[in-house]
Amino acid sequence: MILDTFKLDGKVAAVTGGGRGIGQAYAVALAEAGADVALVDVIGCEETEEKVRAAGRRAVSLTADLGAGREAAQRVMDDIVAAMGNLDILVNNAGIIRREPFTEHSEQNWDDVISINLSSVFFLSQAAASKMIAQGRGGKIINVASMLSFQGGILVPGYAASKGGVKSLTMLMANELAKYGICCNAIAPGYIATENTQPIRENAERNKAILDRIPAGRWGTPEDLMGIVVFLASPASDYMNGYTVAVDGGWLAR
Repeated sequence: MILDTFKLDGKVAAVTGGGRGIGQAYAVALAEAGADVALVDVIGCEETEEKVRAAGRRAVSLTADLGAGREAAQRVMDDIVAAMGNLDILVNNAGIIRREPFTEHSEQNWDDVISINLSSVFFLSQAAASKMIAQGRGGKIINVASMLSFQGGILVPGYAASKGGVKSLTMLMANELAKYGICCNAIAPGYIATENTQPIRENAERNKAILDRIPAGRWGTPEDLMGIVVFLASPASDYMNGYTVAVDGGWLAR
């Protein structure tokens, strides 16, 4: 049956930035599809853990600074495998944004955003891929890109650069890891109602401009992203590799 190919029974997934918002939605979706879930965040993940366990799956959470470099990323992956037994799926969801005009954007803001949004994706994926290769049963790595992987945006140079990098890195990873049975794809959320986008939604003029361009006529919700993460994590997408999927209410179509 086709629906069986979407099941994640017996799989272990790791989700960064899983404490709230989109990351929490990803974690819950994977759990409801049958996966046990390891959560990684700088904040507490107790609420997400409860939701994963309510779906009948195991949950563990790790507190980590994902901007701390390669060794820190390796420790995160080691701790996940020690706690869960193996690793089949990695969702690189953690991300930050800093808003400043291009000519005023500080070096610190640039470095912080690139470190979390791009460098941590590289280092965590390196460590996860090594685990998956050693296990010998393939795997799925799902990066989180953005509309700004396709567009330039305004006032967020570090974010735009990092998300463009995520899209390209995803393609490179697909090229190099496919021979090991590891599929690497990315999700590009549109305008989703989260804490990151709250300042935009509170700006009446900017909010109206955004809604006027979205064919769906509304902001997305984290729940709108649950189906795509299950698809990309499951056998249903085994012949899909190196692609960035926009879930944007039609934004890019305009």
